[in-house]
Amino acid sequence: MYKSIKGIAGVIFLFSFAVMGSETQLTLLEKEIDRIAEESIPANGPGCSVGIIKNQQFLFKKSYGLANIEHQVPLSSISVFRMASVSKQFTGFAVLLLAEKGKINLDDGIRKHLTDLKDYGVKVTINSMLGHVSGMADYDTLKSLLPKPLLSAAGGPFRLGDEDYLTKEEYYDVIKSLPLEHQPDTQQAYSNFAYFLLSELVAKVSGMSMREYTTKHIFEPLGMHNTFFADDMREIVPNRAEGYRTFKDNGLKRYETNIFVVGDGGLYSTLEDMLIWDNHFYTPKLGDAPNKLMAQFNTPNSQHSYEKNGITFYANGQYIEPNYTLHNGGWMGTSTSYIRRPKEQVAFVSMCNSSSLDANVFTYEMPKILTKLKIWDVTDPAIF
Repeated sequence: MYKSIKGIAGVIFLFSFAVMGSETQLTLLEKEIDRIAEESIPANGPGCSVGIIKNQQFLFKKSYGLANIEHQVPLSSISVFRMASVSKQFTGFAVLLLAEKGKINLDDGIRKHLTDLKDYGVKVTINSMLGHVSGMADYDTLKSLLPKPLLSAAGGPFRLGDEDYLTKEEYYDVIKSLPLEHQPDTQQAYSNFAYFLLSELVAKVSGMSMREYTTKHIFEPLGMHNTFFADDMREIVPNRAEGYRTFKDNGLKRYETNIFVVGDGGLYSTLEDMLIWDNHFYTPKLGDAPNKLMAQFNTPNSQHSYEKNGITFYANGQYIEPNYTLHNGGWMGTSTSYIRRPKEQVAFVSMCNSSSLDANVFTYEMPKILTKLKIWDVTDPAIF
């Protein structure tokens, strides 16, 4: 299991002894999180960077494992992770920025702007796409909806992973031809395809790529200098956390996607930059009316709840629960989790560079640890 490697240093910040109570509690907090790491992260392999944010600074942050196994580079708070579906809230915010500027209306049908999309026979609004009530499909039903089989360059069945390659343009040609899976605005059903199309919407309306638009209007203004939508598979990314997976038959291997489309995923970020993003929820700076825009960002797009529990709604790339706002992500070589507790201004972040690790192991347990150590006082620390 996880074994300490020279150069992997835990960094803990005290925000207030009045809140923490004593330095002993901080030591116990680190021991509790170390225990989770020891139970879940293999020695000398990929790992996770985790953080607890309280009152706009880190209460705790620490990295476990390696960013690059071949060169024995340890993970740190400036390691750049692929964020998978945690990316969606940044796509959602970009769309709302365009709407605030009057460039689009959220009630517009998507085909008003992306005119080459399949005619669905019904209006599919931008707002319904933001809220996963568009009726659009997802990867699990892709094959059944394609008008003809998708083939690899060699002529065989296309393998959606790290074997076969599609350019963004080729990917768009596939997605734009798909029919709806069900009628829009009737149920919440997760659709990565909808969020990819939202990134195409941003590009079409702004005249900039999704990466350019979000860098100019979100990341640079906030000072998130190591956060960007990755749209070039050949790009050199300083401090990149390489992606891995432990295969059942042949052990640990590199595991990276070669489909560099964005919107549904594709964001790269660091633990340090996620602190900046988290702070923006409480001191908004972006947009013409920052507080109003943030309130809209946190408002569910529909009254259709997530079917598992009937209380989870979706707001522009975030799941909204009574006590928590959250989104998890999982894709090739990465597992991520970002959970906010707005009333207490506490957030939990976990970013792992292996598909065989589970970022939720940290974020779902850390609230319980804070309660156990009496670092905060909440009646229900459980996520679910």
